[in-house]
Amino acid sequence: MGNAWKGAAVLTAAALVTKLLSALYRIPYQNMVGDIGFYIYQQVYPIYGIVVALSLTGYPVAVSRLIAERMAVPDAAGAAAVGRAALFVLGAIGAALFALLYIGAETVALWMGDRRLEPLLRQLSFSFLLFPPLAWLRGYFQGRHDMAPTAMSQVVEQSVRVTAILALSYWVLRRGGDDYACGMAAVAGTLAGMVAALFVLLFFLVQRGPQGWREPAPPALTRRFARHLLTAGSLVCLTNMALTLIPLVDSFLFVPLLKEAGTKLNEGQWLKGVYDRGQPLIQLGTVVGTSFSLALVPLISGARRPDDATAHGALAIRIAAVIGAGASLGLVCLIRPINQMLFENTHGSLLLAVLSASVFFTTIALTASALLQGIGKERVAAVGVAIGVAGKMALMHWFVPLWGALGAAAATTGAYALMAAFLYAALPREYRAAGYRCAFPIVKAAAVMVIVLRGYLWVLTSAFDGRLWAAVAALGGSAIGAAVYVACIVKSRAFSEREWSTLPFVSSFRLRIGGK
Repeated sequence: MGNAWKGAAVLTAAALVTKLLSALYRIPYQNMVGDIGFYIYQQVYPIYGIVVALSLTGYPVAVSRLIAERMAVPDAAGAAAVGRAALFVLGAIGAALFALLYIGAETVALWMGDRRLEPLLRQLSFSFLLFPPLAWLRGYFQGRHDMAPTAMSQVVEQSVRVTAILALSYWVLRRGGDDYACGMAAVAGTLAGMVAALFVLLFFLVQRGPQGWREPAPPALTRRFARHLLTAGSLVCLTNMALTLIPLVDSFLFVPLLKEAGTKLNEGQWLKGVYDRGQPLIQLGTVVGTSFSLALVPLISGARRPDDATAHGALAIRIAAVIGAGASLGLVCLIRPINQMLFENTHGSLLLAVLSASVFFTTIALTASALLQGIGKERVAAVGVAIGVAGKMALMHWFVPLWGALGAAAATTGAYALMAAFLYAALPREYRAAGYRCAFPIVKAAAVMVIVLRGYLWVLTSAFDGRLWAAVAALGGSAIGAAVYVACIVKSRAFSEREWSTLPFVSSFRLRIGGK
């Protein structure tokens, strides 16, 4: 059991590092290529997000479960047979997806409203050929309770990918390449990261030494695994695509709907690039909002008593609500200086403020989804994602003709709100009651934080201007807002004494501010 918790901690830490890298690199990339260049990259990025979900979450989990079953017997030959069957099934899936995107790249580009995206899509289609061995190897190691290869491959993939994207894009710009050439360079960097991850996993495979690989896989086992992979594995994949599929809807509908409303193509592309500034903000805010709450999810499935599982689930929901609300409102209040600090100007600050409001909903949705998976309700979690995507598509057709780009931002926040509401309602009653319990402390702390930040910005920005002072205002405001919000929460009764004692660094902070 100790090894299992250690492995879960390793994977959690690796996931946190990769999510931060995935969000942060887009800021210098946007500064380098501008809003049009950022639009080009963000149009195809959600497809890579799908590949990540396929190769890192759903299918590796499905492979690992079956391998773990065989290893528990123990049956090393059977585990190896499962691995070979997995590679065959995943290879077929990857080849089919590759062919669909490679052949249909022109059609997909036309659906996105920009035919010049075709080469990027065709180049990105090769990522579907890389995901089968990545998913297979990660599942093979995880099934043997060896989490180090998966964690190392995650970190290496993102590190190489981020470095290659920025370096290749800079090189293309220095050689006089246009924005679409920079997009091709970014896709090449993405593929380089996946290849690097594959080499890491192969290194571990050679070092560990595969066992029982010569025995053929029984046909019944192969059929059983294929069914499991295409059902349970696909469901887990879908539940981990919440922050990918909704941006994918934007890729297909944002520019075409603006063009139907009378917006010129180049203006629509620029608006999409400005709008896409919100994606790293949402991702960063969600990482902050879920970093503590999701750490409690493994404790639920490992709890020996039902009361302990309920307590951990209730605490996870309250932490998600508290941190998600604070992060979301803090971003909304400070969005103008944050926008200028990160992206050089304040274009689209209202759009980004509306998008920032979705951080609260994404935090609740992802935490609720993880809790539902922890109690065996993967199908419900997948339905929640489907509802969010369907809601996004419907709201886009409704809001964009009325309000343009602002309507797209409202559709995104509305879609995440629909997803969060459904998943929250699907939680056990005890979990939902925990969320209601902390509603008043959150509202009170949020109101105090908003008042303090509005006064702070009025004093600071009335005398100064420019990107440097925007950075001062954003960073200083973040520190002040966080301190005020946390102090109000600590003084409230959102958490019990026992729960406060389990949270790191909080006990000493409560003593300093006089919390009881």
